[in-house]
Amino acid sequence: MSSQVLLYDVTLRDGSHAIRHQLTKEQIIEYAQMADNAGVGVVEVGHGIGLGASSLQIGKSLLSDEEMLRIAREHLNKSLLGIHVVPGYATVSKDISKAIDCGVDVVRVAAQCTEADTTEQHISYVREKGRRVYGGLMMAHMLSPELLVQEALKMESYGAEGITILDSAGAFLPDDVAERVKLLTASLKIPVGFHAHNNLGLAIANSLAAVKAGAHIIDGSICGFGGGAGNASIELLAAVFEKQGFETGAHLYKLLDMADRAEELFKVLPKITSSSIVSGMSGVVSVFSKPVARAAEIYNVDPRDIYFELGRRGAIAGQEDLIIEVAQQLAGKQSE
Repeated sequence: MSSQVLLYDVTLRDGSHAIRHQLTKEQIIEYAQMADNAGVGVVEVGHGIGLGASSLQIGKSLLSDEEMLRIAREHLNKSLLGIHVVPGYATVSKDISKAIDCGVDVVRVAAQCTEADTTEQHISYVREKGRRVYGGLMMAHMLSPELLVQEALKMESYGAEGITILDSAGAFLPDDVAERVKLLTASLKIPVGFHAHNNLGLAIANSLAAVKAGAHIIDGSICGFGGGAGNASIELLAAVFEKQGFETGAHLYKLLDMADRAEELFKVLPKITSSSIVSGMSGVVSVFSKPVARAAEIYNVDPRDIYFELGRRGAIAGQEDLIIEVAQQLAGKQSE
């Protein structure tokens, strides 16, 4: 088993959920410079949902995709510049083409874990343009390991050069991660990656389980910066991997310096709340936290009951209308 691990920094993309996608030019410049100096492998930049997602409906970025990418590109010399692409938000001819013109090195095309077939056009296009392209399977806890492999094989057949499974709801336990990564690495000819969320306080443990099972691409953000309970803290990942003998190529002291600077730079850091715990237990994305809280107050029901019912129904991001429906039904049962 190779001891090399690529640290994939999502601070300037997934992290922006924590500040309503309002990353400033100054924040991007300073963070990109620090990450580059620390030897981080890939720095992912953009709207929290991904390329082309900025809108009034799901959150308008302070800066356009093009502005963010050009700013970051100017201040990354060693680290690769990455973007996150979700089919349905980003178009091939407009968004991805412009991003490549901005100097993007790595494109991760991510889809709901059951919908890998929506990524074929995007993955193929990026390969044709000579950029590195990874596939991403979001809400990976919703599929069995065997079915997850089938979806990953589709992405590999389209030309993906690596596959990352995303624990979007922070629902996995270490054994869940190890089982999936082992099967994926045995079934694919390309590297496997893992993206953790910290809803149950297991982002580092799950990431370590992934690496021990054969994963070579691990996502993290500084101090876990991100929505809800946040992501795996990249400085902790580097420290834990070093203790375990895995090489990241990153400079630990410089990552620790970045962590010391993070709160002042971004003004808010994530924490595990009762809402995020239930979100992880129920397998529901953390971005539902505010609409769930509002619906619970309006209909006078327990927000935890809403989460568990949403989890039973397999709710995913984009199905916010289901929150109201569930709250209404729970309120109706209370009045019976």
